[in-house]
Amino acid sequence: MAEETIFSKIISQEIDTPLLYQDELVTAFRDIFPKANSHILIVPNKLIPTANDIEQDDELTIGRMFTVAKKLAKQEGIAEDGYRLIMNCNQHGGQEVYHIHLHLVGGQPLGKMLSI
Repeated sequence: MAEETIFSKIISQEIDTPLLYQDELVTAFRDIFPKANSHILIVPNKLIPTANDIEQDDELTIGRMFTVAKKLAKQEGIAEDGYRLIMNCNQHGGQEVYHIHLHLVGGQPLGKMLSI
């Protein structure tokens, strides 16, 4: 079994964090170091370390992450102007917590996707 992460502790509420959404598959909460006016993390309740570890059995969960992102973008009032969804993978991709998560960012112009 994979090692427990800070996200696992937030999902189980071992770390008391206000949740924006939670169901049997995914949990969403605000990023503690936001990079935009609106910055929400959408995390599968099942620990999947990286995008490389996603299996066919995870397709419903991954799809749910995107439908929850759509719902939260509307709820945040950023759906119409636009937002960005980001999932980093491994060190070169900028992944810091090895529990996949979708960043929902918006509420302001976000600029270019990459600065390199």
